[in-house]
Amino acid sequence: MEKRQELYAGKAKSVYTTDDPDLLVLHFRDDTSAFDGERMESLARKGMVNNCFNAFIMEKLAAAGIPTHFERRLSDVESLVKKLDMIPVECVVRNIAAGSLVKRLGVTEGEELTPPTFELFLKNDALHDPMINESLAESFGWATPEQLAEMKALTFKVNEVLKQLFAEGGLLLVDYKLEFGLFKGEIVLGDEFSPDGCRLWDAKTRDKMDKDRFRQGLGGVIEAYEEVGRRIGVTFA
Repeated sequence: MEKRQELYAGKAKSVYTTDDPDLLVLHFRDDTSAFDGERMESLARKGMVNNCFNAFIMEKLAAAGIPTHFERRLSDVESLVKKLDMIPVECVVRNIAAGSLVKRLGVTEGEELTPPTFELFLKNDALHDPMINESLAESFGWATPEQLAEMKALTFKVNEVLKQLFAEGGLLLVDYKLEFGLFKGEIVLGDEFSPDGCRLWDAKTRDKMDKDRFRQGLGGVIEAYEEVGRRIGVTFA
């Protein structure tokens, strides 16, 4: 497998083509962003930590029967993934009220949500990822009803697997976002799962162990990511 040209550079990851048209190289950089890229910093070890963390989670999800784009980890900061035709809709599950939900609805942070909520957002940084619904997604051709139903089902299956996994490490899975794409016509989980794209709290102290440490200037961002990983069994390079 030969890594070739850069296909895309996001805020924290770069994607490269390979000599196999069905496979890409996902490069995790040390870059960290918040507020739709308005705040950017480089944090040492972040690329390695998120690459290892993501590989561990994707393997756990695949073992639970959830189709993912992850193939294998190639190095400290790179992984081999399937090339997906990405659906521009983010799926968000919230188990506990936090972040934008608190601001939007005026509810109390930390309130348990029973059942968990499910929301859709258009993946568009320029528009600050606006909230949408199934009707809008269908009308504008972003996803079909069948695709949306499968994405929702898989998102809640991820919740079942990961809530338990993090609970065993003394952590609360507060909320998270997932992105999906099509691989040979099938819905497959793409992008990454790391503390960059979810909220994780210590179950006893409710200390924040995720990217909110960066957003809120709490410090110890990578140390918190590594602590989360250590608790659930991630081995870092």
